[in-house]
Amino acid sequence: MNNIRPVSDLRNKFADISKTVHTSNQPVFLTKNGYGDMVVMSMENYENLNFESEIYYKLQEAEKHAEQNSKRFSSKEVLKELQKITN
Repeated sequence: MNNIRPVSDLRNKFADISKTVHTSNQPVFLTKNGYGDMVVMSMENYENLNFESEIYYKLQEAEKHAEQNSKRFSSKEVLKELQKITN
């Protein structure tokens, strides 16, 4: 369930918000005048979100490339090429 709080809590109850985002591993949504204004999350969750976004972007790029190129590789071919790169 989303944790929604007024933006004034950021100033008045910062320690509580910090504890919440670190212990729950969930963001806190802050409102201003009853409307969504910003999101507070731990650095770890932010980095994970960025990492997932990068993976999603790379998968989209790979799908676009696959649509434009009919050549396909077997898993053995891929592993062989990866071994060449890492050796």
